[in-house]
Amino acid sequence: MLQITPRIAIDPAEVEEVLVRGSGPGGQNVNKVATAVQLRFDARRSPSLPEPVRRRLQQIAGRRMTTEGVIVITASRFRTQARNRLDARERLIALIRAAAQIPRPRKATRPPAAARRARIDAKRRRAALKALRRPASAED
Repeated sequence: MLQITPRIAIDPAEVEEVLVRGSGPGGQNVNKVATAVQLRFDARRSPSLPEPVRRRLQQIAGRRMTTEGVIVITASRFRTQARNRLDARERLIALIRAAAQIPRPRKATRPPAAARRARIDAKRRRAALKALRRPASAED
């Protein structure tokens, strides 16, 4: 089991790993051995994820989530297959952990009166400066 949080654990059978040739470091093996790992996790159909976590995961995953709800993580940072495999799993765990954290609700605040006054004064000064650049009117 991939332990995400004390309450969330993912069955390794839900995670699919495909080995591909990576464009990253590899030395002499770069064109011969498939060291990069493409990890796929179907978040939309996973029974391991609670619904609120699934919704937040969809928001923070961005381009890494397909329209079908599958998270795709490609790891080719390291030269060895084992380290790339570990890296991909760690990145998936970090992504789900971030989604598992409940965001604090934003408290509406108002700017202080002094800040509002300072903003209006700055606008007046700027308007006066621009007024000096205008040509003199015909009435003068």
